[in-house]
Amino acid sequence: MGPPRGMIDLSAILLAGGRARRLDGAVKPLQTVGGRTLLDIAVSAATGAGADPIIGVGPVMPAAGAVRWTREDPPFGGPVAGVVAGFHAMTSAVAAVPAWTLVLACDLPRADAAVPLLTAAAPLVGADVDAVCLGDATGRPQFLVGLFRSRALGAQIERMPRSGRDAAVRELVADLAVTVVGDPHSGGAAALSSDRAAALSFDVDTWEDLEAARRAGEDGNRE
Repeated sequence: MGPPRGMIDLSAILLAGGRARRLDGAVKPLQTVGGRTLLDIAVSAATGAGADPIIGVGPVMPAAGAVRWTREDPPFGGPVAGVVAGFHAMTSAVAAVPAWTLVLACDLPRADAAVPLLTAAAPLVGADVDAVCLGDATGRPQFLVGLFRSRALGAQIERMPRSGRDAAVRELVADLAVTVVGDPHSGGAAALSSDRAAALSFDVDTWEDLEAARRAGEDGNRE
């Protein structure tokens, strides 16, 4: 059975297993913004895009949606190890691997708005493009907010030593042709002001980031 009408053939890998050192070890995906956990925001974004299956990489957590959980072995191997573990879990769960794989970190308060930009762009890119990623305020691709052709991502994963443990993300994407989708909410001024939390690429790393995301959400609700 193919994807729903108007949607791309898609699976999702949600990265939810980091140490969150700058949040004093708090479980980052379960922190709330706008009344929802960051995990639920990511699950909602993946579900809204028609992703099936949705693989969560990290300790099992409560989620508002159907998530299959797995974890890199050993834990805390970094985001690349998480992608590798998630991809293997995804391919084991399906009869036919979806054409695209969404890789999404569970620390983006505006994932619901970011993912539709990617899924709208993916059908428009050429066959020689391997990935579509969100750009930050400087135009740099955010690879953990990206859509990857599953065949190309799988080939990169097979080349990763030690199942990607402690690898830099750039090592995973080094040979991929990437199209960057601009963030319409991350103008130069926003990147340098308190409004930076309005950017779709804004991620939560610290308590200050979390408070900024909550304030941005409150401001958006008042508009």
